[in-house]
Amino acid sequence: MMIKNEQQYKNTLDWIDKFQQSLAGLDRDEDKRKNDPEGWELLYNSFQSQLLRLKQEINEYEFLRSHSQSQPIVLKISDIDCLAEICIKARLAAKLSCEELGELSGISAEKIREYEETDYENASFLAVKSVIDALNIKLKTGEFVVSLDTLRRTPITKEELLQTKSTELR
Repeated sequence: MMIKNEQQYKNTLDWIDKFQQSLAGLDRDEDKRKNDPEGWELLYNSFQSQLLRLKQEINEYEFLRSHSQSQPIVLKISDIDCLAEICIKARLAAKLSCEELGELSGISAEKIREYEETDYENASFLAVKSVIDALNIKLKTGEFVVSLDTLRRTPITKEELLQTKSTELR
């Protein structure tokens, strides 16, 4: 997950506060710590893990929003499935609203918001290309590897693609 707008940013800050309060409450719960040390530790570690993830999302969002527009930003992905992240991060770093990106790309702001909410799952190639062009995203270096020996010879369904994507995100 990533923070894509100011409302999500504010919500994430609220969740950070809630997790910090929950951790403080667990720290004070001596009965639970003594009576169920494994359960207490599991819960504590789970809250800490969530808190760390949320703080990383906040840091990334703040970095993107504060990046100097006079300097290019280098955004990296390890898989083509993450191309949507590049589009969203580039918009944030350029300090463009969905309305502004819509105007630049010739796509309605409503569609841009919809695409971002779904990580561009339903966007056509042409729509993604329009956003990439509007944001002036360039591929500096790149390698695509096609493993011909393991190439699938049967059609893949949309459900399989979505399942593969959700499995990779875990």
